[in-house]
Parts: sequence; C-alpha cells; structure tokens
Amino acid sequence: MIKKLLFALAVMIASMGFAFAQVDVNKADAAALDSVKGVGPKMSKAIIDERAKGGDFKDWADFQKRVKGVGEKNAAKLSGAGLMVAGKSKEGAPMTAKPAA
Repeated sequence: MIKKLLFALAVMIASMGFAFAQVDVNKADAAALDSVKGVGPKMSKAIIDERAKGGDFKDWADFQKRVKGVGEKNAAKLSGAGLMVAGKSKEGAPMTAKPAA
C-alpha cells in the first residue's frame, strides 16, 4: 500500500515539472505571456500594445512582422516553449509544451 502511494506521489511530482501550458498571443494577459520561456515583461508589453493597436495576430508571419525582436529563430523557440498564434504552433518548431487543460 505504501509503495503504491509513494509511486503515485512520485508520478504527480514528476508531471508537475513538465506541466508547461500553451499560451495564445491573441488571448493572453501579461502574466500568461511572461510565463512562456523567452518572453519577458518588455516583450509581453510589446505584444499587448501591438495587439491593442492592430488587432489580433492572424498567423506567425503577422506576429513576426508586427512584434519587434521576433524573427524566425526566436519565433521557433517561443513556439517550442508554448507560445501560439491564433491557436497554432509555428510549423517546424520543436514542441516542449503541453496543451493547457
């Protein structure tokens, strides 16, 4: 019985370490954007300001064009860390994040 409880506890703790959430730039607030590895307060402010000015981002190309500091390489890293544009990850980006529950 104790072994089963310890195993369940170990599984729970291990899964918490891998619980990255995907964050959509069109819906997220500053705190959610800041939670994505590679997005800091400066970039989250730029994303929110540009979204307020120009409306929702249509796709990754639109996002890269409108947000300073987001090029092809950085976009792939951000996508791999869980950032999404219009509900989609960047094509070709390695996924390290899991969908939010």
